[in-house]
Amino acid sequence: MTKNKPIKIHIIGSVGSGKTTLSRSLSARFNLPHHELDNVVWQRTDTGDIRRSEKERDEYLKSIVKTDSWIIEGVHYEWVAESFEKADMIIFLDLSYRKRKYRIIKRFILQKLGVEKANYTPTLKIFRKMFVWNRYFEEKSRQEIMNILRGHQDKLYIVKGSNELGKLYFGGEGHG
Repeated sequence: MTKNKPIKIHIIGSVGSGKTTLSRSLSARFNLPHHELDNVVWQRTDTGDIRRSEKERDEYLKSIVKTDSWIIEGVHYEWVAESFEKADMIIFLDLSYRKRKYRIIKRFILQKLGVEKANYTPTLKIFRKMFVWNRYFEEKSRQEIMNILRGHQDKLYIVKGSNELGKLYFGGEGHG
């Protein structure tokens, strides 16, 4: 990857896999706009989050995808086919279940302390839901995502650990 060259990257993974951290890092390093799929699903307002209709959500995603450069990140996979198709690179953060659990706990603590910003209010209810979502990813979503991504092997990078991220930054082999 090089700075100022149009590029489109889709980052996918479970809660706690490092999607947002990686997208922010790549965005800063390569001067690319990044978009969280949760913010495509939810319209963030001062009075609370409002779920967009499927039509609004899809139109919003389409408006992002048709721009020259972007990083899109999230766990969503059932309605983002156009993003996968248009991406130059798809990064699947497939970290271990245990590592993701640790990160969920760490994130919650940092958010409660005000050290880490969140798009949502970090409540115990959300905290518990993250463990449910993480388990669901482990038991169901991961395989569904792998099935969808089979059609994109030429641009798919599967990352199983933080030490593999350097390959993405420096152009080494990383295809899954």
